[in-house]
Amino acid sequence: MLLNGGRVEYVTDAGKQSLYWNIPIANTTSILLGTGTSITQAAMRELAKAGVLVGFCGGGGTPLFSATEVDVEVAWMLPQSEYRPTEYLQAWTRFWFDDALRLHAAKQLQVFRLQRLREAWRARKLFDAGFKVDVQRVQALTASFSKRIADAHDLTALLTDEARLTKALFKLAVEAVDYGDFTRAKRGTGTDAANRYLDHGNYLGYGLGATATWVLGLPHGLAVLHGKTRRGGLVFDAADLVKDAVILPQAFISAMRGDDEQQFRRQCIEALTRDESLDFMIDTLKTIALDTAGLVTAARAET
Repeated sequence: MLLNGGRVEYVTDAGKQSLYWNIPIANTTSILLGTGTSITQAAMRELAKAGVLVGFCGGGGTPLFSATEVDVEVAWMLPQSEYRPTEYLQAWTRFWFDDALRLHAAKQLQVFRLQRLREAWRARKLFDAGFKVDVQRVQALTASFSKRIADAHDLTALLTDEARLTKALFKLAVEAVDYGDFTRAKRGTGTDAANRYLDHGNYLGYGLGATATWVLGLPHGLAVLHGKTRRGGLVFDAADLVKDAVILPQAFISAMRGDDEQQFRRQCIEALTRDESLDFMIDTLKTIALDTAGLVTAARAET
C-alpha cells in the first residue's frame, strides 16, 4: 500500500503488471493488512490524518495479531487524533454499569444470534454441501430458546440456557451429516476432526469479533455475557453472533468430507465473507449500544 499522487492506493502484482486500487480514505473506517502486505510511511501518514484504523491480520481478515494477555490477539494502530468519534463507547458505558441493563443487552445479543442461526441453517448452499438439517426442528428449537431468553431473570440463567442451546445444536448438526458419536471436547483435547475444526473456526470468529469491537471503539473488557471481569469477554460475545450460524455447520461438513485444515479455513472465510458476518457483528453491536442506552434516557425522562 502506497501514496500515489496524493491518493492512498493498494497495489497488487499480477505477473508483469501491477493493479492499482484507490482507497477512499475519507470514507474508510478501518483497513486490515493481510499476509504479505506492506505499507509505506507516506500512506500511513495520510491514513492517520483521515482517522483510519490500520490493523495487521492473517489471510481472509482474521485473526488479528499482537502479543496480549488474552486468547484473542489484537494489533490495531490507532491514529494519533483527539477527534476520533466515541459515540458507541459512550452509549455502551451509559448502561454497562447497571446489572439489569447489561442483562437486557445480553438478551438482545442472544436474540440476534438466534435470528442469524435460523436464516443461515435453512440456506440451500448448506443443504447442497451435505448439511441436511431438519429446518422445522431448528425453528422449534430457536423459538423455545427465544422464550427462555426473554424469561431469564439473571445472567446465570441466561448462560445456562446458552449451554443447553449449544448442546442441542451439536445434536442437530451431528444428525444433519450423520456424523455418529460426538462429544464436544475442551480446547486442545479433541482428537476427532469436528472438534479440531470447531476450535479453529471459533478463533476465526474471535478475530472478527476483535475487529468489530475495535472499529466501534468498544474495549474488550466491557462484556455483557461472558463475564465483566474477563479482559476479552466482549470479543467472545461478538463472536457468538456468527459461530453457530457459520462455523458450527462448516466444521461438521468439512470433517465428514475429509478436508484438511487449510481447506476448512478457506471454506469458513468464504462463508463468513459471503454472509457479511463482520458487517452483521458491527451493526448488531451498534444497535445494542444505542437501544440499551436509550432505555437509560427514557428512565431518566420518566423521573
